[in-house]
Amino acid sequence: MNSDKQASEAASDLQRVFALQRAAHLADPYPSEAVRRDRLERLLAMIKDNSAAIEDTICADYGHRSKDETMGFEILNCVLDVRHTLKLFPKWMKTERRPVALTSFPGRAEIVKQPLGVVGVVVPWNYPLFLAITPISAALAAGNRVMVKMSADTPSFSALFAEMVARTFKPEEMSAVTGGGRAFTSLPFDHILYTGSSATGKQVMQQASANLTPVTLELGGKSPTIIADDASLEYAVKHILFGKLVNSGQTCIAPDYVMVPRKLEKDFLAMAKQVVENFYPTLQDNPDYSCVVNDKQAQRLRRYIADAKEQGAEIFPLHSETIPESSRKFTPLAITKVKDSMLVVQEEIFGPLLPVIVYDHFDEVIDYINARPRPLALYLFTNDSERQEKVLRHTTSGGAVINDVMLQVLQNDLPFGGVGQSGMGHYHGKEGFDTFSKLKGVFRQSRINGASLAFPPRTNGRLRRMAEFLIR
Repeated sequence: MNSDKQASEAASDLQRVFALQRAAHLADPYPSEAVRRDRLERLLAMIKDNSAAIEDTICADYGHRSKDETMGFEILNCVLDVRHTLKLFPKWMKTERRPVALTSFPGRAEIVKQPLGVVGVVVPWNYPLFLAITPISAALAAGNRVMVKMSADTPSFSALFAEMVARTFKPEEMSAVTGGGRAFTSLPFDHILYTGSSATGKQVMQQASANLTPVTLELGGKSPTIIADDASLEYAVKHILFGKLVNSGQTCIAPDYVMVPRKLEKDFLAMAKQVVENFYPTLQDNPDYSCVVNDKQAQRLRRYIADAKEQGAEIFPLHSETIPESSRKFTPLAITKVKDSMLVVQEEIFGPLLPVIVYDHFDEVIDYINARPRPLALYLFTNDSERQEKVLRHTTSGGAVINDVMLQVLQNDLPFGGVGQSGMGHYHGKEGFDTFSKLKGVFRQSRINGASLAFPPRTNGRLRRMAEFLIR
């Protein structure tokens, strides 16, 4: 009964804040450049002023999360994103002139970038700062009010973030909550951006549909990594294992599996272990190596390993250290002889497990990728420009990187988003601004115009003669 009461109170609070933001939007539906700049500058200061607390709380939520990774991959990139937005959003705000249709000359056609209103952002646990700030930055630059739903799986950071927002913004500007769940995504937002699992993404989309709320879904999936036979194996292995083991593999754009020429499989496995041990001389007591976020996720990964073993996979530890079963730090593992029926092949891994799939002919990798749901990211290691273009043009993915991994997400001027099962819509930079704006087409009629040529009665045939002339 108490839980029902708490849920009811949480839903009531959400509705109250939503109503407050909706009223504020109607009172000021097109915030000035100065107002938007002030909000973005406060957002930037909020990140910088609380950086130590951000590192500490995320580390506490994980049991251990590398503070260097939090600083380098979350705090730094959030600061760079907001600075980029501050620099360019005045240009993004400007009305765009467009060519006028011949039949409407000499009128004027233009696009007005109008704030949508109240935006809902649902934040996951794996990068809880970065995946909150980047959509917030775009939404505020576009002139919106923002409500943020933080993850229950990072309770310390979520509570800190809500406090930071409450200290920095008026509730009618931005509000962050740590509860609400379904009640949050059932609000009649003007747009929802959700980052997380495909299963929950489907639920979010279903709830949003009741209000015809448009959604941007960032879902992840099975991001393939291809090593061609002309690539430097040492270079490829270092970059792949770096990307795989950042945040202990809990990254939506991490290399999910790697495809290797059959003749290079043994060399790949030997080099992978060497690279991992060079990166992380120890695991359990290493501040650079992060834990899996909670017991639920650890049990899921152990289930994947056990399932693969039962179905005949070979497991190759990529480190000599033995980690206690009770630890949430996992020994990185390569998995060979995988089958489509295995969980590590069917499900997004989100951990330090790396299936290795061998191929004999390069075209096999394209067929393999195209036979599966479209991934959020694709990585290709080759210096052959024809192979590069063939993979880019014959596969579909949310983004791609040639001769490295994960760097697409750091490019503020590139749109970021999935396709098909890996998501829909995109944000970052101008594309983020546009996602959270209504690109309103406006036609301004000239005082002197030819509209009367189409007026009835048409017994004089002027409309027909004009149309016949123009279609010749």
